[in-house]
Amino acid sequence: MRRPLRQWEWAAVGMITVAAAVLRLLYIGRVSPDPFYDAAVRSMGLSWHNFFFGAFEPGGSVSIDKPPVDLWLQVASVKVLGFSSTTLKVPEILAGIVSVPLLFAAVRRMWSTAAGLAAAVVLAVLPVEVITSRSDTMDAVMMALIVLALLLLVHAIESGSTGWLLGAAAVLGVAFDVKLLETLVALPGLLVLAYIGLPGLRRRRVLQIAAAGAVYVVVALSWLTATLLAPAHSRPYAIGSTNGSAWNAAFVFNGTDRLGGKSPEPQFTVYEPGHHYPEATQSQRDHIPIVPPSPTRLLARIGPLSGERLGMALLAALLLGIPALLWSVRTRAPLEPAAVAADAAEEAEVNEQRMRIRRAVAAGLGLWMLTGIVLFSYMSRLHPRYVEGFTPAVAAMLGIGAAWAALPRGRLRAGVLLATLLIVAYYAERLMYGTTATWWLTLLAALGAAACMSVARMRRIPSRPRTLAAPAGVLALTLTAVLAVPLGADVEAIDAGVTDAGYVGALPSETQRLLSSYLRAHQNGAKYEVAAQSATQIGSLIVQDARPILVLTTYGSRVFTTVPELERAIARGEVRYAYLSSACSRRASSTNPACSAPARWIREHGSDVSRQAGLRQAKVLWLLPGAVA
Repeated sequence: MRRPLRQWEWAAVGMITVAAAVLRLLYIGRVSPDPFYDAAVRSMGLSWHNFFFGAFEPGGSVSIDKPPVDLWLQVASVKVLGFSSTTLKVPEILAGIVSVPLLFAAVRRMWSTAAGLAAAVVLAVLPVEVITSRSDTMDAVMMALIVLALLLLVHAIESGSTGWLLGAAAVLGVAFDVKLLETLVALPGLLVLAYIGLPGLRRRRVLQIAAAGAVYVVVALSWLTATLLAPAHSRPYAIGSTNGSAWNAAFVFNGTDRLGGKSPEPQFTVYEPGHHYPEATQSQRDHIPIVPPSPTRLLARIGPLSGERLGMALLAALLLGIPALLWSVRTRAPLEPAAVAADAAEEAEVNEQRMRIRRAVAAGLGLWMLTGIVLFSYMSRLHPRYVEGFTPAVAAMLGIGAAWAALPRGRLRAGVLLATLLIVAYYAERLMYGTTATWWLTLLAALGAAACMSVARMRRIPSRPRTLAAPAGVLALTLTAVLAVPLGADVEAIDAGVTDAGYVGALPSETQRLLSSYLRAHQNGAKYEVAAQSATQIGSLIVQDARPILVLTTYGSRVFTTVPELERAIARGEVRYAYLSSACSRRASSTNPACSAPARWIREHGSDVSRQAGLRQAKVLWLLPGAVA
């Protein structure tokens, strides 16, 4: 049995969680909203049909490209707290906060209290996680569910309980319903963790895992399957799909196409090697595209997924975690005292259980890390928020490695720690953008950790918790050295209101105000507020007015409303205006929605009323042919 937490350990977990909350809540009003998902939340709150399908526009004609499970939480948040940019982010913020104590609990049971506390600190501070939790996307909720599944799985391998295992599988299935294939980054590692860690004969373990797999598949595909039960005419067209099916959007658009870089995404730019990108300000650095696929992509100096946001913690996790995990499977020394056993037989059983779990953690956590590193180093289209699929593994491995290296006995630990601190200090200097304060803090903390470790190894000074050279001091200084630069990145990101949500569907504020005012005054009972050039063109207008939109094309300029269908809608008085935000030039791509058949027809037959609406740009707002001004 594992001993209960001491009072100081409860206090430490509480302080780390509070710190995580501060980083995720401070100046949250500065973070820009995400018009694409916010439009869906606004539309979903208008009817149960829209709520279930994740409708993008109030008319329910098209839906987002993912299951709407996370957006259900956002709808509940805005219904209770009111619709605002902040309330839309409440589920993500809470998920980012609660994942910290959940990861502590999981790592503590897998390894030790010190490792759990260190892992919690890393997850609380890791910039890519902080930014994602402050953004209006669903990745933070997905990550929190993965951590919860990990904790339930650890309970299962400790007790051998099939119930805990099935619970972990169900939670992981819900995580799939939140962010689809992104959750599969954790699946191989968790599967290995279960197979090696579960007690009993191989046949029993295989049967348990098979049952868990069945539960996972049922839960993961539950929403997609439920969409098929609705009549075809009532199902919205899934944005991004080639045939309107939510299944196609899930496994093709968000699966094979995205891995291969084929998914057409608005406002997606590609990094140009050799191009000089300005990097003096935080805003400039965040507008640099992620570097191309390579083995060192996650350690890049520039871009929104730079070393200061992930790479430094990842590097330290590998340098410290790999030796710790390898050591764990080669020694029978206890990692942390368990609760007092009743007799020698029980103590032997407890030690054997901990050795089994130790081997499982080494294999499972190592595979989870390897899967994430390979996938995110080589996938073509990558957003920083995608790495939430393995940030818990990075935090757990760094926590375990730092706690192992901080122990005073053993030359291997001392050598690994000193080498890691030197590499981290050098890497920190390479990441500096003009200011050196965080680098000096990194260097001083590294020197302090090395000094404490040296003093702890002196035979004349005992290694007791009350001495200056206690493992706790080495651990604290090691974490300071590794996390000083990431914490500085947190401060910069919070101050600049950095988001990883994107601005798909965002109109300039003045354009949106004039457009909304003109359209509301000239509807004459039309069903649709406006015909939009593309599905994601004017999400912010949907957020403001909550009126149905006639969508002309979806991703890739795939026509959704044909010219004959548009003519019939005009004849019935359902739509009077169209908004075409860009022109179809000779150099325009074939996937440009401005060059679609309905957009061309509108320009040939409609009347430009942009000036009448007060818009600065001409030929964007059109009175449709047959509609009276």
